[in-house]
Amino acid sequence: MKDNHLASLRIYNQKINNPVFTKPEDVVKYMVAMQAQDYASAKWAIGLRMQNAKEQDIENAINQGKILRTHLLRPTWHFVLPQDIRWLLTLTAPRIHAINASFYKKFGFTDTSFNKTNELLAKALQGNKQLSRPQVLELFKRSGIATDDIKFTIILMRAELDQVICSGARIGKQFSYALLDDLAPASPALTHEEALTKLAAAYFNTRGPATVHDFANWSGLTITDAGIGLENVKEQLVNEVIDGKTYWIPDSPDALLPKKNTTFLLPAYDEFATSYKDRSALIAPEYVEQAGHVVFDPSIIVNNQLVGTWKRSLKKNEVTVDLNLFGRVNKTQTKALEAAEAKYRKFLF
Repeated sequence: MKDNHLASLRIYNQKINNPVFTKPEDVVKYMVAMQAQDYASAKWAIGLRMQNAKEQDIENAINQGKILRTHLLRPTWHFVLPQDIRWLLTLTAPRIHAINASFYKKFGFTDTSFNKTNELLAKALQGNKQLSRPQVLELFKRSGIATDDIKFTIILMRAELDQVICSGARIGKQFSYALLDDLAPASPALTHEEALTKLAAAYFNTRGPATVHDFANWSGLTITDAGIGLENVKEQLVNEVIDGKTYWIPDSPDALLPKKNTTFLLPAYDEFATSYKDRSALIAPEYVEQAGHVVFDPSIIVNNQLVGTWKRSLKKNEVTVDLNLFGRVNKTQTKALEAAEAKYRKFLF
């Protein structure tokens, strides 16, 4: 029961089996940062946590700048709100620079070269302009800046980390970039410890039960900094020791109540998987061998645990959902899966 106990509480605190939000930006505000590496999947991760969600509503919130997309934390793409992006970048960018240092050196980047590309981007985007990735690539080429795929990615990520650019509205099917100053005006700075405390509170209240090692892995922080953040919010939490590990969780009696809905189609890279270093609680024990390498894939969740994977085939106004179950499900679970598919179709159309 250990794994299902952890999984059921996480499902609850992540608002997957009890969606309460009606606006996409409110989901991101609650979760603080949501992995958005796979764009279509990331939109469904928001929709899964909403009541009566529509994909277009989430697309609109992104295009209107209510939700931003940038690199932070580990790093990878994340959805984040304008009011949170600066303190999160200030907290996590130094760690990301340390991770990226070998790439900077390998490809000949220096602070001087990054200053040049940052200034070029800032000038081109002045006046609330937004440029698609191909337009930014052409800008660099005209300026004589080498832009193979890896170098281009490094330059843009550095500009994000330096708080110069962030995502803009989509231009057709193309992603675009905008000045961060245009979409997220400057806000009062937090001290390093204030930011650690704020992030720890957000993490354990939305992802608990979790350990300090889970928090460090998710945030990209050192275990020392993660421990400082946790220490500052312990009074808001309760803990439970399972197999010698201390798990922290918000003090919420409602989370212990049984929930009828325990069947879901999770998107790829959902926070239910990516939020933890130890992901064993996610996987149904009988399917550890089959599921161990697919925890980041689109996942079928039954009884709060991974029992298979799924994929979609999308046409103009139709979607086909193919289920790959690792074992059999009963009639009740089959009906629940049909309801989960219906929810996903309703989200798209």
